[in-house]
Amino acid sequence: MAKITEILAAFELARRYLTEPDRPIIDSPEKVATILSDVRHKTQEHFVLLTLDGANRLIKKHIITIGTLTSSLVHPREVFAPAISDRAAAIIVAHNHPSGNLTPSQADNAVTARLKSVGEMVGIPLLDHIIITKIEHKSIM
Repeated sequence: MAKITEILAAFELARRYLTEPDRPIIDSPEKVATILSDVRHKTQEHFVLLTLDGANRLIKKHIITIGTLTSSLVHPREVFAPAISDRAAAIIVAHNHPSGNLTPSQADNAVTARLKSVGEMVGIPLLDHIIITKIEHKSIM
């Protein structure tokens, strides 16, 4: 029985180390872009929130707003409500640009500054804001 237990424990360890984690560590804009590949080809702007734990593992992906072809209204209350509910240690936000232009708009920069400020106040820092197009992505922080 002891040998069977050892063998089962070895299989369990192998399974844990070799399987893809359900909650990937988000430590680069490239990983954000991979997680948000479903948003790349949308024809409307989608503003997405990724909530992260203390080790930067993904807790959950939330679509905060779906806007028009060229804009999306975002308010800190809609961003931080799910972050607080998820007990997030940090957040990353992203949105797509259906136009394919990676240049952040004035509104993009203003939203980033406002979310960064509110994040500092509530203790859930904004780690990054990513713009995603069909073929590229760019951090605007």
